[in-house]
Amino acid sequence: MLKVAKPCYEEMIEDAKRRLPNEACGLLAGKGDVADVFYGMTNSEQNSVSYMMDPQEQFQVAKEMRRRGEAMRGIYHSHVATQAYPSAKDVSLAFYPNVHYVIVSLEERQHPQARAFRIEEGSVREEPIELV
Repeated sequence: MLKVAKPCYEEMIEDAKRRLPNEACGLLAGKGDVADVFYGMTNSEQNSVSYMMDPQEQFQVAKEMRRRGEAMRGIYHSHVATQAYPSAKDVSLAFYPNVHYVIVSLEERQHPQARAFRIEEGSVREEPIELV
């Protein structure tokens, strides 16, 4: 289960909407077992069907998380026109088996849907998101 503080969750949803028509991406972090900090990242691919976090920005955020004593709880990106389920590319690029992969679907713009997954060695397992 991925526990997410409601303000962090809402910030992630708003980020996905704000970055339309491109996919959005970012990190969820926290000091305990709750993701309560959202880090919106630059999608260096700048398109609507794929994302890649800017490596320099990712490095700077990792340093900030370490400085603040936070751990990465989730890696987030949006799907602008498809369901919230990992694509084949998402699965192939999932390098962190102990982190939740969160996908926000904007297929229905007025009703964004977020789902969390664990991805390990090509296997996808959905996990519930609990807002706290």
